[in-house]
Amino acid sequence: MTPRKILVLSGPNLDRLGKREPHIYGTQTLQDIYAGLQALAHELGVELSCQHSNHEGVLIDWLNGAEEQGFSGVLINPGALTHYSWALHDSLKGCGLPAIEVHLSNPAAREEFRHHSCVGPAALGTVAGFGANSYALALRGLVLKLG
Repeated sequence: MTPRKILVLSGPNLDRLGKREPHIYGTQTLQDIYAGLQALAHELGVELSCQHSNHEGVLIDWLNGAEEQGFSGVLINPGALTHYSWALHDSLKGCGLPAIEVHLSNPAAREEFRHHSCVGPAALGTVAGFGANSYALALRGLVLKLG
């Protein structure tokens, strides 16, 4: 039996992890997070494709093609797109796959403009505030949901 495939998308500025505001986002790089997530995926018996882009349209293109490429679910950290990208919301709803929104910090405990998510309502749920472990917790939750 072929393992389920999960698409992991990370949006704008997440390529700066480890350098960008480590007091908020931690010292791990995005590649460090992806490596840990790949190890967990192996334990859970799923395959991951981890992608990053600073460009909204690229993220949308990946989402729109995910089902046709055989993905079973999506983890998405939209970065700042969280707060204003209705296009990403629509793409997430329209992709036909269950998704979990992921955030390293807790947006609800930060600046007022970060309190609203356009993306969250299109997802099964949101995991936030656990640093790099947010990705791992979200992956575990998605795998349980997929059965």
